[in-house]
Amino acid sequence: MPMWNPWHGCHKISAGCKNCYVYREDYAFGSKRPTKEVRKTGSFRLPLKKDRRKNYKFPSGTEFALCFTSDFLIKEADEWRPEIWDIIRERKDCTYFFFTKRIDRLEECLPDDWGEGFENVGIGCTVENQERADFRLPIFLSLPIRHRIIVAAPLLEKIEITRYLDSKLIEEVSVGGESGKYARCLDFDWVLSLRDQSEAAGISFNFHQTGSYLIKDGRRFYIPRPLQHEQAKKAGLNTIHHRPDNFS
Repeated sequence: MPMWNPWHGCHKISAGCKNCYVYREDYAFGSKRPTKEVRKTGSFRLPLKKDRRKNYKFPSGTEFALCFTSDFLIKEADEWRPEIWDIIRERKDCTYFFFTKRIDRLEECLPDDWGEGFENVGIGCTVENQERADFRLPIFLSLPIRHRIIVAAPLLEKIEITRYLDSKLIEEVSVGGESGKYARCLDFDWVLSLRDQSEAAGISFNFHQTGSYLIKDGRRFYIPRPLQHEQAKKAGLNTIHHRPDNFS
């Protein structure tokens, strides 16, 4: 899945942002500009790029991970976002997915023709603790969105979200831990709890990443970054329920 990052940079707004990977990577690569400075990138019009034969470089059916080095709904990008909606309309033969910690801004950021949601756009609402779940998820459920995923990452405590798990509205619950040298631990029991809540509601579940430190059976394990997705998959918790054929 190609990354489409039309802008870069973000500022921290909640507990889950403390050890943000965007800040960490900017520091590691010696960025000369502060991460909290939001700026357009050279990939702004990525889906429209063409080859020498004037064909799109990204073929029909491409799935784009949108704005993963910022937040698609960050206020500093308000003047640029309309052009991104234009690109999504032009390349309606592709699908787009973004995560956000700013779901409370979505309604004011939508285009006039959004209606009940674009069929080719999926949105993940990030929640990291009970307080953020109880604030963000009611908003998430109230908005016109065709494809919704709850992203519990980095999960910082056990959370109860059963009351938000409407299988007619939520397609998946995805859970992950925090990466990096100073990552906070993920307790495997928290993951099992969300798996059980999702299963009871008939909603797909994805344990997508262990994070750097995992507590299981009373023991604390360190998991190197290259193995975190693989180890999560090996836990055998992932389940798939029906999802629309035209969006994956």
